Amino acid sequence: MAVRKLSLDEFLEEEHYALIGIHCVIEDYRLAYLINKSLDIKLKRQKLDVTNPSLNTNYAIFEWFDDKQLTTYHLVANNCKIQNSNSVEQSNSLFGEDHLGSTNYYLLPEFKKVNFLLKIETEFNNKEKIILNNLLKIPQVVTAYSIDADTLKSKDNLIFN
Repeated sequence: MAVRKLSLDEFLEEEHYALIGIHCVIEDYRLAYLINKSLDIKLKRQKLDVTNPSLNTNYAIFEWFDDKQLTTYHLVANNCKIQNSNSVEQSNSLFGEDHLGSTNYYLLPEFKKVNFLLKIETEFNNKEKIILNNLLKIPQVVTAYSIDADTLKSKDNLIFN
């Protein structure tokens, strides 16, 4: 009797996407508006943010699916700032003092300086260079560059569905 082995590689296709890191200091909704204007797309804020339950973090996400080119655009914030409130009583004080602190968490910890990530999922050859050049023309964008997704340690954080 012949034995046939199946490999998971035959069933699972690797997702094709381009990843662009964006450095800017404006709010997420403002950047989405400027990208919409520059690239002639319609990014829209999703009702549910990208969450990491173990760290209790939320990252804002904007999404748009282009029916004509079968392309999905995701604009997601890379950083999340959590305010910590620690009540500490001092031994020489009648009242306790509140020490407020904050902790920064990152969707891609390898790129802590990147403020936003633009993920472009497509089955066809995309126009990454054209998109990158249009992003660099936005005056509020300090810089933008392609990120090689194959070298990322935390690429599982980029699964949004």
